[in-house]
Amino acid sequence: MSINLEQELKNKQNQNVSEYINKVLSLIEKEEINDVEAAWITKETVDGFREHVNPGFLAYRKTVTKDGQFAAVEWSDNGSCFKDVNGKEYIDCLGGFGIYNVGHRNPKVVKAVTDQLKRQALHSQDLLDPLRAMLAKILADITPGDLKYAFFTNSGTESVEAALKLAKMYSERTTFISTTRAFHGKSLGSLSGTAKGMFRKPFLPLIPGFRHVPFGDIDMMRKTFEVCASVGEDVAAVILEPIQGEGGIILPPENYLKQVRELCDQYGSLLIFDEVQTGMGRTGKMFAAELYEVVPDIICLAKAFGGGVMPAGAVVATENVFKSWFDNPFMHTTTFGGNPLACAAAIATIGVLIEEKLPERAAEVGAYFLEELKNAAKGHEDKVLEIRGQGLMIGIEFHQDEIGYDVSKGMFDRGVLVAGTLINSKTIRIEPALTISYDEVKKVVSTFKEVLEQIND
Repeated sequence: MSINLEQELKNKQNQNVSEYINKVLSLIEKEEINDVEAAWITKETVDGFREHVNPGFLAYRKTVTKDGQFAAVEWSDNGSCFKDVNGKEYIDCLGGFGIYNVGHRNPKVVKAVTDQLKRQALHSQDLLDPLRAMLAKILADITPGDLKYAFFTNSGTESVEAALKLAKMYSERTTFISTTRAFHGKSLGSLSGTAKGMFRKPFLPLIPGFRHVPFGDIDMMRKTFEVCASVGEDVAAVILEPIQGEGGIILPPENYLKQVRELCDQYGSLLIFDEVQTGMGRTGKMFAAELYEVVPDIICLAKAFGGGVMPAGAVVATENVFKSWFDNPFMHTTTFGGNPLACAAAIATIGVLIEEKLPERAAEVGAYFLEELKNAAKGHEDKVLEIRGQGLMIGIEFHQDEIGYDVSKGMFDRGVLVAGTLINSKTIRIEPALTISYDEVKKVVSTFKEVLEQIND
């Protein structure tokens, strides 16, 4: 092929790409789209996932929705709900797996981000950026105990990675204890703490030094500490979700977390709480650590930390633990972690949580929600095994996956989005915005009851 012809083809390709980009941007700009545009968006989305993203997502959506609704494309959101590209509204009881604690597109969070965007989007990486300092101070004030220094990330798995590295540098120990049914992320370090074999097996061997014990079994935890100490593999840290999210909304036994804290103190080990899902008011307190009156040495945050507007996460640790990074602050860095837009979102989010008393609201509405779901399930004990939860972190466990799939499909068809845990539907989760109204709660409950009765019939 001649150079001229090759350049001509390249120019044509660039022209086509530019025209496509302009069409996409023009659609983003519109407040309303028509039926023809909605159909084009749907087709492009489905084709794009099939050909360029991952066709597995289309197959997954087919298993949890009815008929052709796997192609439903979300397009806009507000409050506790979102709309698909055809204008159908759904009450969001999945909440991005716990992202939308202050609601979809909370106006105060959006305003903080857009105001900051007008001034500066990203920082130079070299000079001191003010919002990072201000957010770190706020976190020191609101986190439990003497947690003081913060490192900012972009996601939950990054927060866990930072916590693991911090724990290693603190003591130079390399053994970690995690628990069964735990989920800490899917990058190699956090995946080493995650317990789901399906996620782990293709990437073995993972980071060495991780041991898993049953969640809630303090005797096995104690024996593992004893064995590790006896063979010279002293434990650097225990990493736990105070309430297991992906594992099926599993609450800890009474005093379990306090007993783990005592074991860590006895053996000179750190306690890491992964509050990526439980933090930011979800369980009825700003952090689940407060709920159980336990102060960790390191706490991991993400998901709702960015207010459902920006990807943002954080690790907060005591000065004694964090000071191992003082001599060289470049031992662990991230280009975009703690950027001005993310910090603006997090600062506004914390403001909304405090001013609107959303943690307290989560406790109140969550207790009502839990009781009403249990009432709706009466007479369906052959389908529903247990309904449990804390605050607005609720799990509905069925006797079989197939029942959970049917319930998820039925609720989605009626305008309520729920989802399974650990890529199954034996337990589906209810994690709506903490701003969800009582009327919306009643609609979710009545929909759940209607679907159960239909399955029973």
